[in-house]
Amino acid sequence: MQLTLRHTCLAALVAVGVGCTEKDQTPATVTVEDNQAAEQAATTATAAMEEKAIESGVDYHSYANMQDYRVQHIALDLDVNFDNKSISGTATLDIDALNDSGKPLLLDTRALSINAVDGLDGPQTAALKFNMGKKDDHLGTPLSIDLAGQKKIRISYSTAPEASGVQWLTPEQTAGKKHPFLFTQAQAIHARSFVPLQDSPKARITYSATIRTPKDLLAVMSANNDPKTEKDGEYQFEMPQKVPSYLIALAVGDLEFKAMGERTGVYAEPSVLEAAAKEFEDTEAMLIETEKVYGPYRWDRYDLLILPPSFPFGGMENPRLSFITPTVIAGDKSLTALIAHELAHSWSGNLVTNASWRDLWLNEGFTTYLTNRIMQLIYGDDRYRMEMALGYEDLKSDMADLPDSAEIMAIDLRGKDPDAVFSNVPYEKGSLFLYELENTIGRDNFDKFLRSYFDHFAFQSITTEDFLAYVESTLIAQYPDKLSKERFEQWIFQPGLLADAPKPQSPAFDNVDKHRNGWLEGKQELAAIDISKWTSHEWKYFLNGMPETLSQEQMAALDGAFNLTQAGNNEVAHSWLMLVVKNDYQPGFERVHSFLTSIGRNKFLRPLYRALKENGKLELAREIFNEAKVGYHPLSVKVNSAILYPEQ
Repeated sequence: MQLTLRHTCLAALVAVGVGCTEKDQTPATVTVEDNQAAEQAATTATAAMEEKAIESGVDYHSYANMQDYRVQHIALDLDVNFDNKSISGTATLDIDALNDSGKPLLLDTRALSINAVDGLDGPQTAALKFNMGKKDDHLGTPLSIDLAGQKKIRISYSTAPEASGVQWLTPEQTAGKKHPFLFTQAQAIHARSFVPLQDSPKARITYSATIRTPKDLLAVMSANNDPKTEKDGEYQFEMPQKVPSYLIALAVGDLEFKAMGERTGVYAEPSVLEAAAKEFEDTEAMLIETEKVYGPYRWDRYDLLILPPSFPFGGMENPRLSFITPTVIAGDKSLTALIAHELAHSWSGNLVTNASWRDLWLNEGFTTYLTNRIMQLIYGDDRYRMEMALGYEDLKSDMADLPDSAEIMAIDLRGKDPDAVFSNVPYEKGSLFLYELENTIGRDNFDKFLRSYFDHFAFQSITTEDFLAYVESTLIAQYPDKLSKERFEQWIFQPGLLADAPKPQSPAFDNVDKHRNGWLEGKQELAAIDISKWTSHEWKYFLNGMPETLSQEQMAALDGAFNLTQAGNNEVAHSWLMLVVKNDYQPGFERVHSFLTSIGRNKFLRPLYRALKENGKLELAREIFNEAKVGYHPLSVKVNSAILYPEQ
């Protein structure tokens, strides 16, 4: 039989005959006749992997032999077919050979149909030999190409309707209800599902694209979008700066553009455009203020694309064009920290990038720290302190449910789906680490360090060890009486939080605590709480701090006083609905149903589905999920299927 190995890293695959690490480029094809022997081989390989130290800089989630070849540029020429749910055409790769080994080029793919590979160096095209290796559930399928000395090749291919990085929406699933919609989501390793490439964050490339679509739809990419482009069914793009593969992004839909400033604007469906532009009108000010502290914005324009509600994340920092969930259009700018976060990635993440998914904290920890600073610059100290305190509470809550191995910033992801890296640990723990550094050496000094760090590593992908070497020669050398490498390593490589780690606090939340506790202790009526100036941050903190178990009378009192079941702010609604589920508050379950069937953001879906399951509502959860999943992104379906159908 042919063996599909689950939960094995590339090193483990090698042990059963699948060559796919950077040190072994054998095409990944294996046939195992004896199932028992195969399972034993996999177990042995996994055990060996766990005992072996992580090699810094090795990407355990890519088949690409990047020590032999580096792709420098990709030119895409693609047709978008909504009827077939397929993207098809060609990818032309410019390749540098790093040695004269003559080995085949290995690329990453997932569910791609490869029709032909041609060499383009000579006066005539030359058909090149290629083969597809063995499919792995996490990694996809390696594509091995005999280059025969060619440095420019053209791959003809098409995507599968179920491509993990592509979502096809029917007109009914969009805001306008008239036209279909397509968007891609490449992070972490989903670019390989719509482009054959070296799908690793350390393989930086420039790219260009010609995209053909139905004539009444507009295509946009993480590239040089022209706000004045008219819909004509053919669109040209250039990304002149080198970006990692996970930042290649495409969207096609009934989109219009509205400027928000000299360098900023928003793309959205017509019915959403005005509300989005108003909600995010501070984006230009954010850009200007961030430049003052952390150096020039190096990506020309910074625009936003508002996606349909099925988008599985809050936002995605695709350069020049951040993809944004509509769930943050609250009408009062209360959720604009998400915009600050995606903008901050223009420095921390897009400019200086994690070299592997183990190093994600270098992207997200730095970006979360910058997000809070941007919010302070634009909205003041009170908002800053609330954002910090909520982030700390989210981190503590998340870590309560995580194993020790997942609480480490430089996490070991070998043998795991890299999507498993996304928790509050790389975000909030990483940010808290930087907050401690700020407090230790002073904000001005730390700002100077960050600016020099961004300049030093600009347009590079770095490892945790690269970071440690840099701070040892800069910060630790400058402040030997205040900083130590040992402390850095404790933060990065130990689970949990250090006993003396800073704990951000907010005076506004102290007031919320007083009122919540007063009501719970029977000393204060809900009607006596002055909520006239409460922001969504205070509401979220008020609800998240409630005991998990409340009486039906208490739930009804809260709902009656504050109409929480009908809360319009999605963050507030989610916090309330978690209490609804945990306390079996029946008047709120209709809203649970409508919430889960109208939003695809995993931040909201996953906790609610888990709460339904844990509170004896598994059948209801499955019923809602089966109704809603047609409108969910493939990632949302995967994540929540694992919760509701663990046996599959």
